[in-house]
Amino acid sequence: MRLAFWLYEGTALHGISRVTNSMKNVHTVYHAPQGDDYITATYTMLERTPEFPALSISVVRGQDLARGVSRLPSTLEQVEEHYHPEIIVVAPSCSTALLQEDLTQLSRHSGVDPDKIIVHDVNPFRVQEHESAEGLFTKLVERYSLEQSVTEKPSVNLLGFTSLGFHLRSDLVSLRRILKTLGVEVNVVAPWGAGLEELRNLPAAWLNIVPYHEMGRGAAHYLREKFGMPSVQGTPLGVEPTLDWIRELLEKLNVIAEEKGLPALAMPPLTDFSLDGLSAPSGVPWFARTADMESFSGKWAFVFGDATHTVGMVKFLKDELGMQIIGAGTYLKEHAEWIREQLEGYLPEPLMVTDKFQEISKKIENEMPDLVCGTQMERHSCRKLDVPCMVISTPTHIENHLIGYYPVLGFEGADVLADRVYTSCKLGLEKHLVDFFGDAGLEYEEEEPAATLNGQPGSSAESGEEGTQFGEEGGADGMPWSADAEKMLKKVPFFVRKKVRKNTENFARENGETNITAEVFKRAKEALGG
Repeated sequence: MRLAFWLYEGTALHGISRVTNSMKNVHTVYHAPQGDDYITATYTMLERTPEFPALSISVVRGQDLARGVSRLPSTLEQVEEHYHPEIIVVAPSCSTALLQEDLTQLSRHSGVDPDKIIVHDVNPFRVQEHESAEGLFTKLVERYSLEQSVTEKPSVNLLGFTSLGFHLRSDLVSLRRILKTLGVEVNVVAPWGAGLEELRNLPAAWLNIVPYHEMGRGAAHYLREKFGMPSVQGTPLGVEPTLDWIRELLEKLNVIAEEKGLPALAMPPLTDFSLDGLSAPSGVPWFARTADMESFSGKWAFVFGDATHTVGMVKFLKDELGMQIIGAGTYLKEHAEWIREQLEGYLPEPLMVTDKFQEISKKIENEMPDLVCGTQMERHSCRKLDVPCMVISTPTHIENHLIGYYPVLGFEGADVLADRVYTSCKLGLEKHLVDFFGDAGLEYEEEEPAATLNGQPGSSAESGEEGTQFGEEGGADGMPWSADAEKMLKKVPFFVRKKVRKNTENFARENGETNITAEVFKRAKEALGG
């Protein structure tokens, strides 16, 4: 039944392909029924690169099963003949899991060098996108990284950048700029853009940088255990987190520099991190104190997404923009405990952990926050409710895979996020100007439709209750509203009308009222500061 609905996480194949499509000279062979290679269409539609995904399908057919044969060996032979990849990753499907096929044994019958084949034999029923991607990348690092001398100059590896990542290339540029300003070289970026040679050279760096909690930590742990490489695993999302990230990086690099007898790296002037080299690296600290942003201190925000961006955005909205966090959640159950630890003291209620987008949609509808930071699914949910929403996490849409420079990490990423928060909450009102200003204060009387009683047309005068006729429309509990009260409610901008209706009915119940009249509406407005 769940297949009838959108899912936050992709399949194990989706995770495998995010790694393999990121790399050079790596080909994926998916052993599955015809038509299951949907990742090709997803990648081609979203990833702004000229390359076509290197994925072939080894078709599982009923007639082959009846004869007891498999097309996997011949498919591997064809891939080797036509593409000559350095690595072929064989990915299982739900069908192969049900059939209990031994993909490793089948691969050995292909005639392809077994050292070129990796069977990532995860259970596709239990393992989803992020776990599958993390597992494959860790396996590749374990298999190919080699002991070697470290570079003379300070250098780092950037781990965890994969295809279809959230603002991947822009974040990579942002971090590269910071590292260049610090005088630190990038040894390897992986898996994005890496091949076997890059994986072998991973131990040459001084340390590893892992900005994403979901991806790269397994590889960093192995490199530390095997080669003694330290790592920096914080996420530089926001101005203060970026400064903390830089300080931690310099501290760990300088420990190694001292061991090597080299001069310590110093923190350069902050202006060196800016685009012009003259101004502050980010405008957020100033912008957050302007009159434009003053009203944001009372705005409510709800955040939902993966682990990295949920934690980062909650802290950014609360600590740097001064917004009120009314709740947060994640669809990654295996990372929920880490998120709770990171957001201790930030949330007024328990973290929502669910992979059902309907539950998050209902939460948004009940709370009607001023801003939602979520995935593409929350964007759809908010659209029908006219709640401002900005996408801050996968799953995403094509507009989150832009060819321009839009980072969310680093100093420039803080500026991008602040702008998007502001425009989502403010400029989105342009389409509501007519509702917002109504009749521009001229107080023209709107012609009222004939009143109804029990579904039958009739006038208020005929019923003897002019101006106080109650209809059936009301809030969730069916509390009736008078025609005059409904008329007053219509003057409220429609994008907050539902919230006003709910608050008015709550006020009425608390004060023992059973109907919403114009007088009750006015009292509620005064009491609630409207």
